[in-house]
Amino acid sequence: MVLEIRQADQSDRDAVARLLDVAFRSDPVSSWVFPDPEHRAAVHGRFLGVFVDVALAEGRIDYAADGSAAALWLRIPEGEDEVPAKMRAVADPGNERCELVGRLTGEVHPTGEEHEYLLMIAVDPERQGEGLGSELIRPVLERCDREGLPAYLEASSERSMRLYERLGWEFTGTAVRLPDGPLMWPMWRKPRG
Repeated sequence: MVLEIRQADQSDRDAVARLLDVAFRSDPVSSWVFPDPEHRAAVHGRFLGVFVDVALAEGRIDYAADGSAAALWLRIPEGEDEVPAKMRAVADPGNERCELVGRLTGEVHPTGEEHEYLLMIAVDPERQGEGLGSELIRPVLERCDREGLPAYLEASSERSMRLYERLGWEFTGTAVRLPDGPLMWPMWRKPRG
C-alpha cells in the first residue's frame, strides 16, 4: 500500500477535528471523559479540536491526502501544563475529566530526553484495519531511527497497544488509571539502529 501523506495546515483544521471526533467517539477514554452519549456528541469534537490546535501550533499533523487518517506529532510538547486546562475550558468547562486525563498522563510522560510524541492518531472507522495508521506513522519512525530519536505515546485501548508493539513501542510498566475508568498505557520506542 502507498498512502499519499501531506502535512496538514490551518485550512485542514476542521476536517482533522471531525476525523478525530468520528474515530474516537467510542474510544474507552472518550467514553469515560464524556459518559453521556448525547453530551459526547455535542462536545467531543471541540475537545479534540484542542489537540489539533496544539499540533498545528507546536508540532505537525501528517494527513492522508484522501482525509482517511491523521497523526498529530509534537517534539517534547511545550506548554504541556496548559493544554489540559485549555481542553476543559474550550470543550466542557464543567467537566473536570477533560482536564484530569491530561494531568494524569502528564505525570508519567518521560522528561529529560528529546523525543517525538504521537499525541493522537486517527483512522476513519470505515477504513480501520487496512494498515493506514501504520503507513501514516512509518515515515516519522524511520526518521526517528535515522536520527537516534525515541518516540512516546499513550495507548487508549489494548487493541491499539498491540498495534504499537508491532511498530517497536514498549509499555513503560506504569499504566495510567482513570478514576473508575479505563487504563491508558504509556509506551516508549527506542530508535532502531
